[in-house]
Amino acid sequence: MRLKASPPTPLLTAILLMLVPLLGVLAWSVHVGVLHGGLALVAAALALAGAVLVLRTYRRDADAMTDYAARLAEADEPLAPAGTSPAQKALTATIGRLHRVGLRRVESVRMQLDADEAVIDALPAPLLLMDAERQVVRANQTARELFGDKVVDRDLASSLRTPTVLEAVDSVLRGGASRIIEFTLPVPVERSFEAQVKPFQRLVPEPDPSLLDGEIEEDPAPRPPTVARMAILTLHDVTAARRSEQMRADFIANASHELRTPLSSLLGFIETLRGPARDDPEAQDRFLSIMHDQANRMTRLVNDLLSLSRIELDEHMPPNGRVDVVEELENVIAALELKAAQRRIRLRLEAPESLPYVVGDEDQLTQVFQNLVSNAIKYTREDTDVTVTVALADGMAVGFAGLPTPTGAMAKDKRVVRSGTSMVSVSVRDHGDGIARTHLPRLTERFYRVDAARSRAMGGTGLGLAIVKHILNRHRGRLTIESEVGVGSAFTVYLPAEPSSPSSQSPSPPWGEGRGEGEALRIVPKAPTARPPHPNPLPRGERGFGGG
Repeated sequence: MRLKASPPTPLLTAILLMLVPLLGVLAWSVHVGVLHGGLALVAAALALAGAVLVLRTYRRDADAMTDYAARLAEADEPLAPAGTSPAQKALTATIGRLHRVGLRRVESVRMQLDADEAVIDALPAPLLLMDAERQVVRANQTARELFGDKVVDRDLASSLRTPTVLEAVDSVLRGGASRIIEFTLPVPVERSFEAQVKPFQRLVPEPDPSLLDGEIEEDPAPRPPTVARMAILTLHDVTAARRSEQMRADFIANASHELRTPLSSLLGFIETLRGPARDDPEAQDRFLSIMHDQANRMTRLVNDLLSLSRIELDEHMPPNGRVDVVEELENVIAALELKAAQRRIRLRLEAPESLPYVVGDEDQLTQVFQNLVSNAIKYTREDTDVTVTVALADGMAVGFAGLPTPTGAMAKDKRVVRSGTSMVSVSVRDHGDGIARTHLPRLTERFYRVDAARSRAMGGTGLGLAIVKHILNRHRGRLTIESEVGVGSAFTVYLPAEPSSPSSQSPSPPWGEGRGEGEALRIVPKAPTARPPHPNPLPRGERGFGGG
């Protein structure tokens, strides 16, 4: 509701000063007989009509200017009122100019706010701003990627359920000093954060009721701004630093434990060569061969420990490459062909006609396949097959709900959503002695061996499956183990397939030319069959996995 413009007191006073003497003169003239009474009434009526016309003109022009100023608040450039005097037109132009200046200043402030918003969003560390009720009022881009877009306008506890952090935020909002807390987020991959909670105060203007309900107060009372108590929560990812510290500690502990035996052997043989076997060439050759094997074992152990440490260091950073699984498996099988041929083992690769690429790191996935196939070659019986089967699987069957959706991406096609749970499975099956069920849950632990002596004799370090586990953790993959004593084992790796939509299908990996239309599987024998079978296969018994 807009206020009506009332005539100012000076204008009313001036009109009265003109009317009162005029009416007095007319009344005196009628009394002395100088002027006829009718003429006096006409003159008085004309004077009053002139005064009313002046007041109405003023009221009309004032209302027009008030309406123009009100319309300026709703539109950038409304039409100026028509039929006004030159003075009113000049006033209208001045008001319009002031409005444009105000708009330019508002736009400048808005641009500055947008720049500040862009700077905050560009910060690599997640940043959250909470009000006195612990409601999140601001969150930068990194924080929204970590907690989701719905983190804003909700209680912090609905997104971050860490009691120590919530208690620190409440303490700061109650007037406490800054706090620094370290905590861990266990999913999807365990990550360590250092949280810094700092108090923050800003002046908040009191809302003007006249701007909310359209009422305009004639003399609005000044409303001083109020001080709002808030808290800023900044998260720093310290996963790499903590894992680096843990890596050094684990390396020292594991290396000292696993290197103790070969070092003791080397020292014993060295003392023997310097003493009783000084002049015994046959003993020297035998001891030097053993020392060479022990040195190679230490080299493999150090290399596996360093590889595992590097993998753990990057485990919280998902890969973004594209890998052709079948091509990598062909390379791995070709590299292990000679090793398999030494034990008369045939390597078979079975894969469907076409498969999507997987999201992953090519070098690390090659290491996974090489560890699994190498283990199968070590522990299967001679003159048997090691079969590598590749297939497309449903990730929901192994608890995979899909890769995290990139920020701002919208899945408009339901088929695209379903393809996000597709996985490529790689199963390595051998015909060895099998593993008892009691050992299966611990196979991926570091240095865990079912048969430690046999594993060491075959050159295993006890770290191969631990490396596989950590690589799959980084790739959001899965590992399943099936084994039956006396029959063999199957290690199956599930890797997320690259999402694709029907309108943009990724090209199938090129697998060569000249394949028949009806051929559904690709079977690649990798070992020669001309050598006679070994008459004495390995005796039955439990085998040790974990060697790489």
